[in-house]
Amino acid sequence: MAKLSITDLKDLRGKTVFMRVDYNVPLDENGAITDDKRIKATIPSVDHLVKEGAKIVLGSHLGRPKGKKDPKQSLRPVAARLAELSGAPVNFADDCIGDKVDQLKKNLQPGQILLLENLRFYAEEEKNDAAFAEKLAQGIDVYINDAFGTAHRAHASTAAVAELVKKRGGQAAAGFLMEKELKYLGGILANPARPLVCILGGAKVSDKIKVIENLLNIADVILIGGAMAYTFRKAQGFSVGKSLCEHDKIDLAKSLLEKAKGKKFFLPEDQLQTTEFKAGAPTRNTDGPSIEDGWEGVDIGAATIETYKTEIAKAKTIVWNGPMGVFEIPDFSKGTFEVAKAVADATKRGATTIIGGGDSAKAVKQAGLAKEMSFVSTGGGASLEFLEGKPLPGVAALSDR
Repeated sequence: MAKLSITDLKDLRGKTVFMRVDYNVPLDENGAITDDKRIKATIPSVDHLVKEGAKIVLGSHLGRPKGKKDPKQSLRPVAARLAELSGAPVNFADDCIGDKVDQLKKNLQPGQILLLENLRFYAEEEKNDAAFAEKLAQGIDVYINDAFGTAHRAHASTAAVAELVKKRGGQAAAGFLMEKELKYLGGILANPARPLVCILGGAKVSDKIKVIENLLNIADVILIGGAMAYTFRKAQGFSVGKSLCEHDKIDLAKSLLEKAKGKKFFLPEDQLQTTEFKAGAPTRNTDGPSIEDGWEGVDIGAATIETYKTEIAKAKTIVWNGPMGVFEIPDFSKGTFEVAKAVADATKRGATTIIGGGDSAKAVKQAGLAKEMSFVSTGGGASLEFLEGKPLPGVAALSDR
C-alpha cells in the first residue's frame, strides 16, 4: 500500500515536525566530517519544510555509542555542516530528550531547525522503548521519516514515535529521500521493465540467502560474484583453495542451486586468484571455476567479466548489491569496476539501474560512476531486507495514503 508523502502534508505552518534523518556520517580523528552525502540527501526535505513554515526537529544517530554519551560521536559537527548546506540557521540541542530540549522545541519559530543530539546516547532508542518515545514525541504534531538506511530497525525514532503521533491524530509521512528509495526498490519487486538482471556479490551466502530466494521468483537473470561464489562452487565439488568459504553453509548453497535449476543463475566461470591477500602479490587467472591449492580467489576472472557484461547489456532493469571481489585493493578491483562500467553504460541506453547501498555504493563511487546510475540507495541493510520482501518497520509505521 502506498505511504503518505511529505508533499501530501498540508497546513504545516507553525506545526512542529519531527523528521528522522540518517546523519550517521564518517568523522576523522579531529571530529571533522569526511563525507557529507547523507546530509546532502536530506536537504530537499529540509528545504521543503522550511518553505512550508514548519518548526523542524531533526533526530539521528551517529556511530555505535551503545547507550552512553560519547563526545566523539556527537552530532554537533553535523549541525554546522547542515547550516552551510541548507543556508538556514540550525540550532543544536546537547541532548535529545528532557525539559531543556522541550523548551527548545517550544521556542522554535516557523521555518527554524533544531537538530537533537545523538539518539543512541540512550539505550532505549534501539529498544524501541515506549517511555523514551513519549519523551521524543513531546510537542510533536507531525512525523516524517527520511532515513531509509534505518528503516529496517524497529527503534523508538523509526517506529514508536510515528505510532504515537498517529495515535494523537497526527500524520506520519515519507520524506523525499525515503519516497525515492521506495519508488526505485519497490519498482523492482512490483513491475520491473524486463529483462531484470540482479547482480549479487559480497562475502557470505548466508547474508544473501533470503534475497536470492526472493529474486529467483522475480529476476530474469542473477549474476553471482564475491566470496560467496566460492561457497557455491565448493557445493558443486570444485576446489576453492584457501579462499573465503562458508564451509558450514555448503548444504544451504546446494539447496539454493537446486531452487535455481532452470533459471539463468550465473556463477563465475573463472576467477582471479592470488597467493597473498595484499597489493602487489602474484595473481593469475584460473582456467575454470576451480582455484588452486595455496591460492585464494579475490575477483571474478576475465571470461566471467565478459559474460556478465553481455547479460548486463541486455537488461532493462538492473539491481546490484555486493561487489564482485576485493575492490578496495586495486590489483583485485577489475571485476567490480568493469561491472560498474557495464551498468553505467546500460543506464545510458535507457535501463533503470539501482545500486543497493553498502559496499556496492562505495564501489561505484570509487569507480567515479555513482552519478551515472539511476539511483544509489542510502541503505545497505535496509535495501537488502526490502529485496528479501520483508516489511520494514520504519516504512510500516507511516500513514497509508
